[in-house]
Formats: sequence, structure tokens, C-alpha cells
Amino acid sequence: MGEEVDAQEFTGADRTRHREKVRRCLDVFERMLRESAFDTDDPMTGLEVELNLVDDAGDPALRNAEALEAIANPDFQTELGQFNIEMNSPPVTLRDEGLTGFEEGLRRSLNEAERRSSEVGAHLVMIGILPTLDAAHLSIDAISSNPRYRLLSEQVLRARGEDISIDIGGVDVLRTTADSVLPEAACTSTQLHVQTTPERFAAYWNASQAIAAVQLALAANSPYLLGKQLWRETRVPLFEQATDTRSDELKAQGVRPRVWFGEGWITSVFDLFEENVRYFPALLPVTDDEDPLTVLEAGGTPNLSELRLHNGTIWRWNRPVYDIAGGRPHLRVENRVLPAGPTVVDTVANAAFYFGVVRTLAESERPLWSQMSFSAAEENFHVAARDGVDAEIYWPGVGRVRATELVLRRLLPMAYDGLAAWGVERSEAEQYLGIIEGRCLGGTNGAEWFVRQMAEREDMDRYDALRAVLAGYREGMHANVPVHTW
Repeated sequence: MGEEVDAQEFTGADRTRHREKVRRCLDVFERMLRESAFDTDDPMTGLEVELNLVDDAGDPALRNAEALEAIANPDFQTELGQFNIEMNSPPVTLRDEGLTGFEEGLRRSLNEAERRSSEVGAHLVMIGILPTLDAAHLSIDAISSNPRYRLLSEQVLRARGEDISIDIGGVDVLRTTADSVLPEAACTSTQLHVQTTPERFAAYWNASQAIAAVQLALAANSPYLLGKQLWRETRVPLFEQATDTRSDELKAQGVRPRVWFGEGWITSVFDLFEENVRYFPALLPVTDDEDPLTVLEAGGTPNLSELRLHNGTIWRWNRPVYDIAGGRPHLRVENRVLPAGPTVVDTVANAAFYFGVVRTLAESERPLWSQMSFSAAEENFHVAARDGVDAEIYWPGVGRVRATELVLRRLLPMAYDGLAAWGVERSEAEQYLGIIEGRCLGGTNGAEWFVRQMAEREDMDRYDALRAVLAGYREGMHANVPVHTW
């Protein structure tokens, strides 16, 4: 959820001072892109996973503070809901068995975290939306103790001026309201990071946008919310609605949403940060004492804290990241498309597919996005979220095609080529991309498996069925075998 923020009240003067500072940061960032030496020597990749906590029955366990104390590992951090935690995997280069390292490190850390957190009655579950949530779990009482979360919720509701409305239609229909952003806590994701040069950032971001729909179709894992069967990746419309600061009138006026696919292909990373400043008022107008221009002209690397905090409250599905490591600035694309789960090996397979395809497309001499409208990419994204593995999307040179067929015929070869360019050995690539191939051939991802299991329990009470299927899901998750083989 970004930088830590203390509980506080903001005045009009705070907002004016913050706006001026953000614009100063943006000017300095533009100059840095022209003049500074960004860290691009050996690009890294990274991975974060958000997790749910459940009790022995499979119901949400509102115990993240106790679980984190028991886990006692700085790689695990708090998240918005008391039934959430997040795990950060150390960044790696993909050569020298980086993908295998991701899998082994994640599995080792999660096993140990599960062992420790289970001692306080909280078990870990990797899934896009915990299906056993009910309305009480999404009330303000379930928010984590970190002051940032309550402050963020207050600012979203204040900007909106009314309760948040959730309206999602699928097999069932869900219409409800919320007096906080807690419904966002139901959305647990996997976030992939790819470091790139300033010169190549636009190509990697555009490529990430172009393939976002395919990622969702392959990996959808959020079919149930509050007892309702909705989209295969219900996390997408839920997240878009749960943090929407716009009233109906502002929507009609064309005000942009804060959970945003975007509105066009870009030519520079600066385009995205400039859009942030131009379109979105600050939710958390916290201002520090650093003068970024003075730091830069003295030969240092400015933190650009206000620009980064503001960026953290605009939830693009592919987010630009400016960060500093070892005193040097670097840029990353943060790919936020994927849900969590179902297993560690599925997660790493999803990562292998993304890292491979995005590398091939970004380095292509004829960019895919020059052949495809941005609106088509956005429409693809929502179609894939709704239909999952059965989604049909538009692709240049092909027209409308089933996403799984597109993967088998065109994108898997790109993924192999891209992983080879990253330095991944063919045998390691086959280990993970073979899972993607099997998923396509069997037409089964996490969402599809869960829906089929629920269909076998139609005569049961809906929540009893959800608990029963979740128990089987947890068994498969801990076995760490790909979901299409369950």
C-alpha cells in the first residue's frame, strides 16, 4: 500500500503546499531523465504476493497483527484488512535459475510463515478474493491498525462525498454499499516488477498493457464475492469500484478513476507521472523538507517523496515506479494485473510468461501497440476479467481469438524467446511455461476449478459449500502442484 503515513488532519494550506512540492518533484524528475545515471547495468525482476488469513473452518481470521508478530520476518508486512498480509520476495536476475529461486524462496518462506501463523489460529491462503468473506468482514472495524489505512479510507470517502457503491453483475448480481475502502481489502494480488532503462520504459509499459488481458484470462482466480458468483476475476471490478473517489456527476464529466487502465500508449515514463499530477488531486498531501533540486545539483539522488506517495494512491494496473537502491535511482514497471495463487508454482509460471512475453514485445522492431488501439487493449482487459479462460479478445493480425488459442499459437513462442533473452535456460523455461501450456490445453485456471467444484455442491448451503471447496483449494495450494492438474 506504499509509504507509511501518520494519522493527521490536512488543511487547505497543506494541500496547496503539497501540490507545489509535487510539481517541483515532477520538474526535477524530468531533468533526471535527461541527465542522471539510472541503475540499468543488470536489470532485476521482483515479485510480491498478498495473502489472506483464515481460521480452521476457512472463515476470515482478523489476526494480521498477531500473525505478523508470530512470523517475525520483515519480508511479511501488514495490508489493508486485518485478514490480509503481504510477502515481498527479494529481487533477482532471471539468469542462473532465477525463476527456480523465486519458487524455492517463496515456498520456503510461506511454509515457515504458515507454521508460525497457524500457532495463533491464522492460516495463509493465496487466492484473488477470499470466497468466505461476508459483509461484516468488509466493515471499518476490520481495518488494519496502521494509521495510513484509516487515513486513506477517510480521504477517499471525503473526496467522494458519499458511500462507495459496489455493483457487479455475473452469474449472480451483487449490489451493496460501503462506508470505507475495506472492500478493496478483498482484492489480493500478485505483483510483478521488471526493471528497465528510462529509454525502454515506455516499450515495457506499453507491452504490459497489451498483454494484460491475456494474463487475466490465464490466471483468473476470483469468482466469488460475498457468497455471489460474479466475474471469473471479480477482483478487477471490485478494486475499480472500491477506491472510486468520483460521484456519478464527476463520472459523467469525464473525471478519471484512481484505479485506471490508462487512456493511451506512452512515449516516456514521464507521461505517466505527469498524468498523475495533472488529473489527480492528492489523497495524502504529506510534504517533507527535502528540496529535490538542491539535492540533485549537489550530486545526490532526490527521494521525490511527494511524487512517489502520490503515485502510490493512483492504482494503475501497470504502475510506473521510481525507486532508489544503493544511492542510485532506477525505474520499474509494476505489473498489478494478476490475482494471488493458486499455488507457488502457478505463480512463478505466471511470472515466467509475463517476463518472457513482455521482453519479446518490448524489444520488437515493430511494436505491437502500433498495430492496436489502446481502447481495444482496455476492452480486452475487462472481457478477460469477466470470462477468464474462456475469453475471446482482439489481437492484431488475427482479429477476435480465444485467449488460450492465442497463447498456444503465438505467445508461448514469444515467452520462450524472451526468457532466453533474459538468460533463462531452455529446461527451466520449459518447466514453467509447460504449466501455462497445460492450463490452456485443459481450459482450467483457479477460477474455473473453483466454479466446477461449487457446481458439484449445488444442494449445499452456499457458504458451507464455499468453505468445503476452500478446504480442498488449500490442500492443492500446499501440495504445490499446478491447478490444472488438481
